Amino acid sequence: MDISSVDLLKLLGLPVLLFSIVVHEFGHAYMAYRAGDMTAAYLGRMTLNPIAHLDPIGTVLIPLIQFFSPQPVPLIGWAKPVPINPLRFRSSEWEIFVSLAGPCSNLILVAISAVLMKIALLSGVAEITVTPYGPMIVAGSNVFTPVVAILEFFIWINIALAVFNLVPIPPLDGSHVVYRLLASARSPLAEAYAALGRYGYIILLVIVISPAWRLFAFLIHMCVSAVYRLISWGF
Repeated sequence: MDISSVDLLKLLGLPVLLFSIVVHEFGHAYMAYRAGDMTAAYLGRMTLNPIAHLDPIGTVLIPLIQFFSPQPVPLIGWAKPVPINPLRFRSSEWEIFVSLAGPCSNLILVAISAVLMKIALLSGVAEITVTPYGPMIVAGSNVFTPVVAILEFFIWINIALAVFNLVPIPPLDGSHVVYRLLASARSPLAEAYAALGRYGYIILLVIVISPAWRLFAFLIHMCVSAVYRLISWGF
């Protein structure tokens, strides 16, 4: 496969990333609605329209930096935080469910993509290739290369989004879970932890462009390998 073909396949990952981010934010908005808060719905965020969720840094700049990076890093990003009003929740515990709804939405996309990949294997659209790093899934022929590539992107990107958003750095979802646990325990660290949010984007940008990203990429690779082993079971 020549360089132009690699770049073309990599380009398929951008719309997959955008769709996955939109589903992630929709998950937050819908769960907030179920919790009793209509804020996101009133502001037009309970939608799959990507324009409503775009963030200049997380949806545009970060994905482009990773796309043009010479290192084989997974595409990742984020959208504008969904506006919520926890005071309207039926109980404070709903804040944890709303925060986890985004990563769970991505894991649902992973499960759907894994099932479709299994069907591709059973039908001959895809094949298993064994490597020293574990099983790899490739297209059965060049005709099916884009189909298999898109399914692979869905698995990689949504695992990356789920893991990334669980990192406890504001404004990521993991930080909301940690804050709610600290607040519920009446810990004096709760407000100091919340104040860290003003530096959150800077911290995330540093992580993405620093060697620390390799550790994150390794963790994602391990999770993807586990999914591929489940998909290839029986072959």
